[in-house]
Amino acid sequence: MRVERTGGLRAYSIAYLKETITMQYVRATSTAALFLLFGTIVPAYAQHDQEKEKQSKPETQQRPQQPRPQQPQQQRAQQPKPQQPQQQRAQQTKPQQPQQQRAQQTKPQEPQQQRAQQTRQQRPQQQEARQQQQQPQRTRQQAVAWQQQRGWQQQGGWQGHSTWQQDRAERWDSDHRTWAQRGGYGGYYIPEDRFSLYFGSRHGFRMHGLPTIYMGYPRFSYGGFSFLLVDPWPESWQADWYDTDDLYIGYDNGYYLYDRRHPGMGLAITVAL
Repeated sequence: MRVERTGGLRAYSIAYLKETITMQYVRATSTAALFLLFGTIVPAYAQHDQEKEKQSKPETQQRPQQPRPQQPQQQRAQQPKPQQPQQQRAQQTKPQQPQQQRAQQTKPQEPQQQRAQQTRQQRPQQQEARQQQQQPQRTRQQAVAWQQQRGWQQQGGWQGHSTWQQDRAERWDSDHRTWAQRGGYGGYYIPEDRFSLYFGSRHGFRMHGLPTIYMGYPRFSYGGFSFLLVDPWPESWQADWYDTDDLYIGYDNGYYLYDRRHPGMGLAITVAL
């Protein structure tokens, strides 16, 4: 019984060994076949890819370089930008520059106008200064004698009255007389230094009181001297012009009283001694 068992085991082991050997052989042969197959397929596939690359390269080289189409952004940059509202306003204001330049050009004329006005105002002053320098020399005795003789009444001069209202003219244009029409001024002359300080168009004053009647003519005082109004005062003036109006004394071959409210109308006056 033992011999049979041992024999059977050996036969079984031998058969098992054969089977395992054949299986390992089959595995080895299949693995080798797979390696061979993979080795042939991979190089063939790689060669096929290389041929494709070679065919594609000449096409890319032979193709001429075509200009790229301009991008929308470049086209927008080349196209003129629409004017903004501020730019349009700036361009609209540009034509107005000539007006501004004209306004600027007219500004420098303002000093010229002021100078012209100043020269006009200075002309009477310059004339007064020249005339004051040209005043003839006359002694006090000569002036007193001329005053006593009432030399201002020559050539139809205004006759004196006893009241202020009677010295008002009916027609001043025909009633008054200039010193040239009276034959010249023969009264007392104010010294030049005193005249420049207190008299002329630059030195205004008001009488602040009704003039008194002296020798038939209204008399008032100013600048340290007394004066006789030997001309009628115009009928167009207010009755209290002596108290309300700005007055000044000028010289033009004789002394005159001027009212700034009524320019151009000079009333003949003389220094009262």
